[in-house]
Amino acid sequence: MELVRGANTTVDGHALRVAVTGAAPGSVDLMVFQLGGNNKVRSDADFIFFNQPSSPEGAVRLSAGGVVEIDSAAVPADIVMLSVAVALDGDVAGALADVLQLGATIDQAGGEQIAAPALGLTTERAAVLVEIYRRGEAWKIRNVSAGWDGGLADLVTTFGVSVDEEPAEASTDGIRSLPDEAKLSMVKREKLDLRKREVAKVLLTKGGNGIRARVILVIDKTGSMSKQYKSKVVHRVVERMVPVAIQLDDDGKLEPYLYAVGFHKLPEISVHDAESWSEEYLHLRGLHGGFDYDAIGASNREIPIMTEIVSGLRAGTAPTLVLFFTDGGFTERREISALMRDASALPAFWQFVGIGKAKYGVLEKLDDMDGRVVDNAGFFALDDIDSVSDSELYSRLLSEFPDWHKSAVAAGITR
Repeated sequence: MELVRGANTTVDGHALRVAVTGAAPGSVDLMVFQLGGNNKVRSDADFIFFNQPSSPEGAVRLSAGGVVEIDSAAVPADIVMLSVAVALDGDVAGALADVLQLGATIDQAGGEQIAAPALGLTTERAAVLVEIYRRGEAWKIRNVSAGWDGGLADLVTTFGVSVDEEPAEASTDGIRSLPDEAKLSMVKREKLDLRKREVAKVLLTKGGNGIRARVILVIDKTGSMSKQYKSKVVHRVVERMVPVAIQLDDDGKLEPYLYAVGFHKLPEISVHDAESWSEEYLHLRGLHGGFDYDAIGASNREIPIMTEIVSGLRAGTAPTLVLFFTDGGFTERREISALMRDASALPAFWQFVGIGKAKYGVLEKLDDMDGRVVDNAGFFALDDIDSVSDSELYSRLLSEFPDWHKSAVAAGITR
């Protein structure tokens, strides 16, 4: 049997298997909403998706290959409808109408199969494919094939799933979230959640849970970094620094700079656009996003970018964490040492990270540098950042920051 758009039929038995063609994690995400009489979820637990693949009572389950397993006899009495929906990943262009053979096939307990092709979609980026709903003692199924141009965020808010308008406070396990995370695909949100958990774990272990800090990201744009740009190592650096900003910064955004002899301050990086930001702005040469990359040179000079950051710091204000990624070449040892001594009275901790095999000069001596009010810098090098787990990376990146914060608060440098 085939159901055209808007048509419905009664389903046989309680065990249903809904196979969605065209669904693929990371491009077209599959989800189910358990809805009450007000056409809303009772709580976010009624939103079944990649990161929460089963309803609380187990009546609805997502299986591999775009399959929804339903036991209608186990659906709670106050749930009147199950909406099976799909949404395009935020980074996928176009609309659901471009997805080949999008639709649902329902296998009933009696063996009869119901086909519900998604016909009639045009510009929608999220849509309900089918509804399975109560009608007296029976259950029926309707081919809906209609949705929202705004995508996932519009879909989930329509059904009452929480999307906060302000950054959320830390949950009981210390993990913060941002409303923009709803714009990510389920697969990307799952990866982000795991990374946020590792960041929160480090801060909690080191007594830094609850610290709020501005997060600045500085990336080397010199010619010797060409391999790191070509292989997109720097893209993955940005991706892995976003969870740090979510956990520490009130608005969850990274403030990025690229530097060589000179520097460019680039537009802020938000969680939902980190990938597109990297494609737009991570380059060594040329004109990109309105910035002339050739104008800032191709060799190292750290003093201008460091002076720029220091000029924006004021003693007694909120803390700043500077994440400084470079492949070395620091030649102005005396000047950099003097700057770091002066900066030790200001509310910023500088975490330098060496990427690639290189000589890092003065950075390797930071722990032994005298004449500072507090120890305001750390350094470690990674020959291959891609080979380091998130747990190890965040542990090395953040373990010194809470200790600095305690010392800086005690010294009246920050609050």
